[in-house]
Formats: sequence, C-alpha cells, structure tokens
Amino acid sequence: MDAEFIHELFGEFGTVQIKRMFSGQGIYANGVIFAIVSGDLIYLKTDDATRAAFEAEASKPLTFTKKNGQRMVTSYWRLPERFYDDPSELAQWARAAVGVARTKAAKKKVAKKPARKKTVKKVRKKKA
Repeated sequence: MDAEFIHELFGEFGTVQIKRMFSGQGIYANGVIFAIVSGDLIYLKTDDATRAAFEAEASKPLTFTKKNGQRMVTSYWRLPERFYDDPSELAQWARAAVGVARTKAAKKKVAKKPARKKTVKKVRKKKA
C-alpha cells in the first residue's frame, strides 16, 4: 500500500509514521504502533473492549502461519471497508486503536521492569 495513500487516509486522524516491517508496514502515532498494513488491507489494534465493534462490522483478525505450521491470530483486526470513504469515523476508530496500543505498551513496560536490587554499603569504622 502506498505511503501517500495511508497519510491521506489518516489525514483527519492526524500525523502518522509508516515503517516497513516483515512483509508489510506498521502505522505509528507518536511512536506507538496502532495499525498494520498487510497486502492491501489495514488492520487496527484491538482489545476486549474494542473488538466487539469489529465483530459487528463482520471484520476478521490478522492471522499468519509460523514456520512450524502453527497458526497465529493477532490482536489486529481488519479495518471495515466503509472507513476508506469515511475519514471522520476512521479517525475515531484510529484514536481508539492508539489508546489500546498505549495501554498494552505501558503494561509491557511494567512487566519487563526488573526489580531493583538493594545494595548495602559496608561502613568501616576507624580504630581509635
């Protein structure tokens, strides 16, 4: 998918950055990935709260098969076709996807944060 088209499509949402990844592209807002382009389709980040809206639109998740044959289902769901012609509603869904992505990124940082080790300094007393 052409980067110029993506920038135009998300114009009402705001500035996005596009980075190549694997066989597609990642769409970022302020350093947070909230959408993926695979083939000519855009997928937005979802969680339990936002996924129902995608299901109501008969959308499907992005899936892929690993080298070992295992099928993986992601938390990115296909952007409903009608949003390609409705920039204001696309902007609302994109903002929701950014919110989901920020929340998940924050949770990962907390989970990965290593426990601090307390160091005890030994104090030597001078002999009088």
